[in-house]
Amino acid sequence: MAGAANFGTGGRGSADFGFGDFAVVGRRQFSGLSEVSSDLGVLDHTGTGAWVVVLPFDGPPVCARFDAVASVPEGAAALPRSARWRGPDAGAWTSSLGRRDYAKRVAVVREAIAAGDVYQVNLCRRLSVALPPGAGAGSGLAGLGEVLAARHPAPHAAVVSLPSVGVAVASASPECFLRRRGDSVESRPIKGTATPGSAFGTKDRAENVMIVDLVRNDLGRVCRPGSVDVPALCRPEAHPGLVHLVSTVRGRLRPDVGWAALLAATFPPGSVTGAPKAAALDVIAGLEPVARGVYCGAVGWVDATTGDGDLNVAIRTFWLENGVLHFGTGAAVTWDSTPEGEWEETRLKAQRLLAVAAGLP
Repeated sequence: MAGAANFGTGGRGSADFGFGDFAVVGRRQFSGLSEVSSDLGVLDHTGTGAWVVVLPFDGPPVCARFDAVASVPEGAAALPRSARWRGPDAGAWTSSLGRRDYAKRVAVVREAIAAGDVYQVNLCRRLSVALPPGAGAGSGLAGLGEVLAARHPAPHAAVVSLPSVGVAVASASPECFLRRRGDSVESRPIKGTATPGSAFGTKDRAENVMIVDLVRNDLGRVCRPGSVDVPALCRPEAHPGLVHLVSTVRGRLRPDVGWAALLAATFPPGSVTGAPKAAALDVIAGLEPVARGVYCGAVGWVDATTGDGDLNVAIRTFWLENGVLHFGTGAAVTWDSTPEGEWEETRLKAQRLLAVAAGLP
């Protein structure tokens, strides 16, 4: 993310976390929690400080306003170095869908595509593991964030710890959901996955173009007529262990549009739902046996004074609930999909992150 601006009383020095309520999003440290709301309308109220935003895919929003925001220089550690992380064994995770059940659901999606109900559906599974005693307490989540920052750096990383409201998230997201500066808004959907050195297939480009069209439509609902364009389409972008196809969609918001209206038009992100979005969401609800939680939602910040902000797509994301650590992984199912290929993509996206969390080489 871009360098930090000064928000309210923050913008200088280092945040004093104390391992209570805190957040680190990109190169910004947030401390001094002053307000928590589930009303997205608060993001459009002017004031001091900044909002840290956690939008679960299928749960109530969490908007946390912090009084102090400090920028972190490049090369400096954004998270407390005293944090420690004792992660679970990489082989201890359980999946909400096994290989056979996932394959059956890929077949159901293809049937829906053949019937003309959808063109693409992002089919996900949730991995879960009970943490060792004490691993997720206090500085534990910051410790996981520190490990991810060192071994799996991501352009839209975030760590949000709000024990007062039960939120604990460590995200190593490579994807920008929404970036707003003034009336300019940008989304950079990722679709298409390959290992370094391997070629993308026709399916990768097709699924990306479908989602770009969806994002153009979403932004078109709140942007000035004729302002939505696609300055970059299907550009390869390297990330740790993977290469993705990334497109950029931009527009200029209408004067009457704030964050609440922008999110109403665009959430959840098209890259993790499918096309058409409403129909894909119906298919997802019928096929995925557990809620996605924070996974496939969004995490980021909004400046309480200017309204500028950045939200990621919460993929490559861990979250903690009642001593159980969760991680989501998924793949886009199109007519050209095979059950084996989509299962392998979900495994490929998860394996490096689970190894990093376990402390493996």
